[in-house]
Amino acid sequence: MSTTLLPVIQPDAAVCCTPLTSEAMDAERADTLAKKLKALADPTRLRLVSIVAASEGTEACVCDLTEPVGLSQPTVSHHLKILMEAGFLSRSKRGTWAYYKLVPGALGELSQLLDVTASR
Repeated sequence: MSTTLLPVIQPDAAVCCTPLTSEAMDAERADTLAKKLKALADPTRLRLVSIVAASEGTEACVCDLTEPVGLSQPTVSHHLKILMEAGFLSRSKRGTWAYYKLVPGALGELSQLLDVTASR
C-alpha cells in the first residue's frame, strides 16, 4: 500500500479556532480538543481517516475498510463511530452498507489549532 498524504482543507473562518498559544483554554474547549485528539491517537483510526481521505471523493464504504486494517467489520464500525463522534467523519447509508466521508475542514481546523507559530 502506498503512502498518501491527507488533503489540506482550509477551515471556514467562522468555525476555526485560535491557536493554543494565543489565549488560555477553558475547561470545555480543553475537553472537546482532548476528545478529538484521543480519537486520532489510535493507529487504526489514523489509518481509517487516511484511507477515507485517499478514497475517491474522500468517501469509502465500510465494506472496503475492513481488509486494509485487518479487523472485523464490527470492530471497524466501532472505530468509525468514534471518528464520527469526534467530528472527523460523516456517515450515509445506501442499502445495507454505510459510507463514510471526511468532514470538510475537520482536520484543517485541528491543524490550525495546534499551529503554535500562527499566533507568534
